Amino acid sequence: MIPPRRTLPLAIFTAALFFCASKASMHTMENQQPATLPEIPAGHEVATLAAGCYWCVEAVYQRLDGVHSVVSGFTGGHVAHPTYENVCSGTTGHAESVRIVYNPQKISYTQILDWFWRLHDPTSLNRQGADVGTHYRSAIFYHNDAQKQQATASRAKAQTTFPSPIVTEITKATNFYPTKLSHQDYYRTVGNRNPYCQRVITPKLKKLGLNQTPSSKLKTQHSKLPQSPAGHQPE
Repeated sequence: MIPPRRTLPLAIFTAALFFCASKASMHTMENQQPATLPEIPAGHEVATLAAGCYWCVEAVYQRLDGVHSVVSGFTGGHVAHPTYENVCSGTTGHAESVRIVYNPQKISYTQILDWFWRLHDPTSLNRQGADVGTHYRSAIFYHNDAQKQQATASRAKAQTTFPSPIVTEITKATNFYPTKLSHQDYYRTVGNRNPYCQRVITPKLKKLGLNQTPSSKLKTQHSKLPQSPAGHQPE
């Protein structure tokens, strides 16, 4: 007997479209150019992660000691220089993701991943809450063999704490495209007046014990200039 196809309730799809549309329509008068990436200080390394809406992930890593900068953007797709609207259509293959520059003397890659497993549900395929689509998938984009090995070991360790199978993909990092300036540093700048942020990000930070981090300590460095035409190659 062929089992019936599993479908998500219409309400979930409707909510996802609402959130996607609301994000795309905000700050229409602000700079819509993509951000550029900050330089990597000597002795620092890069981690690229996807765990649903990049606003949620960015807000967490900005609050961690040892993190130098966090930039939201897109990676893992097949279209060069995608816009937010392109990615939100689900046709480019990209995932909403964050590029984290960190000091391994203060926070290790393994610790970066420990937070990754805590901040989202890695057993949910192409979905985090009401955000539905392949661009909201859970993924670790490794930059070298050492990161690949650590990511694989970290996923295996994390699996012991989840009753359902982890669906997080571990993939080699490719071009990372920063999203527009109006989507960077989002929770800090407009979170207090955005319903999505208040319903999703504020409770997440409280659950993780990060809701009391002073604004002065947030890692918000990123350039205010447009992205170079060549795009960003993975380190």
